[in-house]
Amino acid sequence: MHARAAVFDLYGDHLAARGGWAPIASVVRLLAAVDVAAPAVRTAVSRLSREGWLEPEEREGIRGYAATPRAERRLRSAWDRIYRTTEQPWNGTWHVVVCEHVADRRRRDRISASLGYLGYARMAADTWVGPRVSGELDTALEGQPAHSFEGRLSGDGDGLARDLWDLQGLARAYEGFIRSADRLTDEVPALTRQPEQAFAVRTDLVHEWRKFLFSDPGLPAQVLPADWPGHAAAQRFDRLTQALRPAASTFVDACLAGEPDATSPARAALQSSD
Repeated sequence: MHARAAVFDLYGDHLAARGGWAPIASVVRLLAAVDVAAPAVRTAVSRLSREGWLEPEEREGIRGYAATPRAERRLRSAWDRIYRTTEQPWNGTWHVVVCEHVADRRRRDRISASLGYLGYARMAADTWVGPRVSGELDTALEGQPAHSFEGRLSGDGDGLARDLWDLQGLARAYEGFIRSADRLTDEVPALTRQPEQAFAVRTDLVHEWRKFLFSDPGLPAQVLPADWPGHAAAQRFDRLTQALRPAASTFVDACLAGEPDATSPARAALQSSD
């Protein structure tokens, strides 16, 4: 797990609900549980600060970092997709974006990656299509002039989905996730009594699931195969992360409180209840 991704996951999955701020020492301690070294964490935090995702903020004499408004928007959007907290009905229209050609290759690649993350696929050289309008489109385009509109496809929506997205590869990835999740299921009862381990396993789960944000455009059921494995994978993810959340939260709260190790009174009580 890269330090940058680990920091982002930590803020999105735990710290956002706790005010979006944490002492840097607590961030280091938390990510040590998933084998991210302290120097890598500090470097990642510094870079995220320079890029405008985090900002240094001292509270009661304690040095820490808070998520910026930009980060809060991105984290809220990402976690809405991860936990599917909002319904995304489909009205049968596709969102088409025709972008003025970007001459600079690096900028072009950056915009392409951003559009892909938002669920758009390249239909032609400078034309992109997605299943719905994204509220982050302007940010992804980085000010590049573009025209966009919604329209209904005259033809087979299933065929368009197969042509523009690698649904077979995505299905295999979801099936792999299901196999891993099923192997983990038997370990959950023991993990709920081990907060640090529960946090580590849950963090790995969220990290692996978040990767699907870059490959799954969130296509509507109307254009997906009837036996789409993404639905079963989502059920496994929800069940496991919900089961591990209480114990993982115990560890997070212990680290934020500055306890010298992960064995907080709450954790000890959990372990002694076995």
